[in-house]
Amino acid sequence: MKNLLLTLLALGATLAAGAETPEPTASEPEGYRFTDIEVIETTPVKDQSRSGTCWCYSTLSFLESEILKAGGAPIHLSEMWIVRHSFMDKAEKYIRMHGKINFAEGGASHDVTEGIKAHGIVPFEVYEGFNYGTEKADFHELTPVLTTYLDAVLAANAKSGKPLSTAWKRGFEALLDAYFGERPETFVYEGREYTPQSFAASLPIDMEDYVDITSFTHHPFYTKFVLEIPDNWMWGASYNLPLDELMASIDHALANGYTVAWGTDVSEKGFSRTKAIGIVPEADTESMSGTEAERWGKLTEREREAALYKFDKPGKERTITQQMRQEAFDNFETTDDHGMVIVGTAKDQAGNDYFKVLNSWNDLPPYGGHWYFSRPFVAYKTTSVMLNKHALPKEIAKKLGLK
Repeated sequence: MKNLLLTLLALGATLAAGAETPEPTASEPEGYRFTDIEVIETTPVKDQSRSGTCWCYSTLSFLESEILKAGGAPIHLSEMWIVRHSFMDKAEKYIRMHGKINFAEGGASHDVTEGIKAHGIVPFEVYEGFNYGTEKADFHELTPVLTTYLDAVLAANAKSGKPLSTAWKRGFEALLDAYFGERPETFVYEGREYTPQSFAASLPIDMEDYVDITSFTHHPFYTKFVLEIPDNWMWGASYNLPLDELMASIDHALANGYTVAWGTDVSEKGFSRTKAIGIVPEADTESMSGTEAERWGKLTEREREAALYKFDKPGKERTITQQMRQEAFDNFETTDDHGMVIVGTAKDQAGNDYFKVLNSWNDLPPYGGHWYFSRPFVAYKTTSVMLNKHALPKEIAKKLGLK
């Protein structure tokens, strides 16, 4: 069965690598047509459904591809195992911080690797974590319940002036058991008995190999700093690189068969949910005729935006600078609102470069749960990436003091 799965995955990757979107008919808009250049083997697209846990789905998909690269068998690791433990860890910090820290569904890639170090990991079939009557994640009730409980503990303490009871953690764990299910201390997987810790140790990957990298000027380059985003409740640190070296690191990883866990902002007008594309368009006034340029100059801002974001065909995109990235971050135009996995490269029909990305919004059309993001979009809107430190170019790893 394992060999069959590996064969099917490899065949799927081979077919995907040569995939090309069809030519439009004469009556259709030109649209975007992508040809995949290189696509790295991954496990299937997942569905985070009604939960803000993209950080977990994306990072575990990233780690599953790392397992495949290391020669391991295809596996679906339990997202809710990590999410459940993360909620408890967040709760302890939330209480210690008197409620003055983010307690929400969001997180970051290092929540997963640090979670595996602390709590181990189990396969999805051992701990699905949907103990509330649905087949997929649905946090519409869970998160308000957990938050209300913690706020009630803090309010009772503030009102009474007494120490926290010894029961609040047990009460919170009981809520987690109710919604996620009780955690197995041991389990049998493919004929062998494991604990969560021993199963994590059996995987052919090392959590110490994974590093977070970002690129901002409000901290020195080639140092580590805590990225100031609300979902970084763990206060995990990222290595800071100049933009060109961040992009070079992504390129080098992909060229050597490593996927990249990608944190980004998908609130942009250039992000289309229906077309599964991310771009940063700019008006190509230089190629306009005099009449066209005059007409463009008379358009309102809304009309210009409508023309830029029609997604009817490839066009000119903005040239992204380090300063643009920083200004967008400082002005809250770039926020940390989604995590995906960069799994390959592609070109559109005009020869422009894109990254192929694995999303966690189910295997929906037009690309079966995959998306295409232009290089300018990734350069502009990346908050951070996680990758295997061995995937870094040697000269960059040396600058960061990594071996």
